Amino acid sequence: MFYVYVLQAKDEASRFYIGSTRDLKQRFKAHNEGRSTWTKGHEWRLVYSEAYVTARAARKREHVLKLDGRSRRALMDRIKEDLPTEDE
Repeated sequence: MFYVYVLQAKDEASRFYIGSTRDLKQRFKAHNEGRSTWTKGHEWRLVYSEAYVTARAARKREHVLKLDGRSRRALMDRIKEDLPTEDE
């Protein structure tokens, strides 16, 4: 399986990262260990993922989310709806 995922910075709730990978556990660990240029310097939590059968399908979805504002906004609105608030 291949995955598209969304991370949220624990120290900056408005910071999100979208990526794709074959091994979600290993990639998540790499982000939190600072082995990714774009996510270095933050501790992350996984807030969303989608599974795909092919790498091509996952990369295509990642590309759409990163470049199409409407698709990204729709997904982020859905994710933010389900995230706990500071009061919870």
